[in-house]
Amino acid sequence: MGRSKNAYIFGFGAIVVVVIIVILSISLFSKGNGSSNGSSGKNETVTIGSKNFTESLILGEMYSDALENAGYKVNRKLNLGGTLIAHEALVKGQIDMYPEYTGTGLMDILKQKEMTNANAVYNDVAKAYKKKWNLIWLKPTQANDSQGLAVTKKISDKYNIHTFSDLAKEAPNIRFAATPEFNDRADGLKGLKKAYGGFNFKSNQLFDYGIKYNVLLQGKEDATVAFTTDGQLTNKNLVLLKDDKHFYPPYYVCPVIRESVIKHDPKIVKVLNEVSSKLDSKVMQELNAKVDIQKQSYQTVAKDFLIKEGIIK
Repeated sequence: MGRSKNAYIFGFGAIVVVVIIVILSISLFSKGNGSSNGSSGKNETVTIGSKNFTESLILGEMYSDALENAGYKVNRKLNLGGTLIAHEALVKGQIDMYPEYTGTGLMDILKQKEMTNANAVYNDVAKAYKKKWNLIWLKPTQANDSQGLAVTKKISDKYNIHTFSDLAKEAPNIRFAATPEFNDRADGLKGLKKAYGGFNFKSNQLFDYGIKYNVLLQGKEDATVAFTTDGQLTNKNLVLLKDDKHFYPPYYVCPVIRESVIKHDPKIVKVLNEVSSKLDSKVMQELNAKVDIQKQSYQTVAKDFLIKEGIIK
């Protein structure tokens, strides 16, 4: 009996050991299989942030849609607020990525001096973010949301104005619609006069940001301050002037992402870069116009664009 009992216990124990080994083997095989594929991404959750203005909301939604289409779960934390709020959320790991601008990273976050060479700005910012916070700047888009100047088509044709230099020279014939603080800022009229000379306008009146283009289109003024991806610039009666002496720094849109996320699943980079490759300044003007002028939702605009470009179905 004792012998029989011992044999039974030994036999049962052997079976248990075999079962445990089989379970462990299956588990290890499964984990090993996932790593070899660089992780499938099917069950990963990526938290996407954005700032609180139209362009950033469209971009945040666009990157979110692309990742979902690639099989990732996305936690949207869009409309966070301004630059510092979005940046702190990323540094603290409250979000995994958000779209940022090279010039903003350089001057507002890193507090470095203004630079005008786009590649130099990107390289300096990318290097500093990696070193300070283990944050990675992915490939930049060709969408440059910098400051600019715009005139009416009528004035452009009449005085042959296509560049900042042209406007500086013809300023005595031009009625300028300034915005708050622009006349006194170093990166406003004071700086432009120093860089280009001229810019002594026939008249210079202050207007709110929201109506500056309207006063031009209504013929009340001739020129105003712009952001180069403003949706209003899709209006054919307005002309965005070329900053021919590169007074303003570049503000190229680029996803900034935590390095740990990329290490966990490198495939994320390919998905985000594919979206960025479709974006330039003209595209962003058109997308912003659909939200700000045509009053479509930013979610609809983002999704329709990705479908049109063949990124999602």
